[in-house]
Amino acid sequence: MFDRRYLQNFDWGLLAFSLLLGGFGLVALYSAVAAGVPTPQKALFTRQLIWFGVGLVVMTACMLINYKLLERYAHVIYIGCVGLLVWVMIFGKFVGGSRRWLALGPFSLQPSELAKVAVIIVLARYYSKFVTERGFTLMGLRLPVLLTLLPVVLILRQPDLGTAGLIVLIAASMTLFVKIERRSLQLIIGGGLTTVPLVWFFLKGYQKQRILTFIDPDRDPLGTGYHIIQSKIAIGSGALTGKGFLQGTQNALSFLPEQHTDFIFSVLAEEWGFAGSVLLILTFMVFIIWALNIAHGCREPFGVILCMGVTAMLSWQVFINIGMVMGLMPVVGVPLPFISYGGSSLLTTFIGVGILMNVSMRRFMYE
Repeated sequence: MFDRRYLQNFDWGLLAFSLLLGGFGLVALYSAVAAGVPTPQKALFTRQLIWFGVGLVVMTACMLINYKLLERYAHVIYIGCVGLLVWVMIFGKFVGGSRRWLALGPFSLQPSELAKVAVIIVLARYYSKFVTERGFTLMGLRLPVLLTLLPVVLILRQPDLGTAGLIVLIAASMTLFVKIERRSLQLIIGGGLTTVPLVWFFLKGYQKQRILTFIDPDRDPLGTGYHIIQSKIAIGSGALTGKGFLQGTQNALSFLPEQHTDFIFSVLAEEWGFAGSVLLILTFMVFIIWALNIAHGCREPFGVILCMGVTAMLSWQVFINIGMVMGLMPVVGVPLPFISYGGSSLLTTFIGVGILMNVSMRRFMYE
């Protein structure tokens, strides 16, 4: 039976900010594909509109079911996503040197995007059951580490360093939130600092080039440094108020690579300028604060940790993508939530929003 309190606690504010950011994304994408990509890719905007509609439907579904069911079926969801990662390794589409997508007729699904949500749900379940005031010890973190590393290793095999790294950041953020015992935290930090230099030897050649380019983009201005240099030119040329909608020359003349995906913020900055960029960033900040407030208002451990995981996922994506296009971080292929083209990314974002709204509208049940 429908409880009237669900409607009374419906989070209209979160829905409004989600639709506003989605609107920003559609406008920016239209500009990016109207002049900046080859003619065969003009249909990208139409595809994104379809994914936007699908995302709203999935968001509604995630909102209507009781989020406690996610706790009950956390391992089923996790195993299903890991199975998709294995499936994509065998039968996935091979595009641009990576095998990341499963063909679904005219559309493609990227299982690594769904894996982010699966890791959030399964870690929220574990942490909510065993959280203590003292914090987790190294022994207590064995299972969370294994649950995180399994999809990370599979995603690295695709290869997709950006998504794998993002899952590690999400898991680390959730773990720090539930608290780690002091001595264990010291050992983790010390071990991490010791092993960082060793990671270099396991990186592929193009991944090493991305890091070297981040340090010095001018070392290869026509090769690995081209993306960052053109992105900075686009952002800088936008000045205070921008060149105007559909008037960005870096985009229109195809100087800006991947302008509809990883570097769509550069398109936006060139056309809307500093003012438009700040407006978008402030909208993201309000959205994130709103999400944190939902976690703060929840009185049930699984709901709190679940919301923190979703917030971490969206926050890290915003931070990394904008830092990446400004040359403040290496280029790792992390999409900007709501804005970048990509059906799987948009779907995952709306799943996250649906989970946040779910927890928000059911908070009265656990007060």
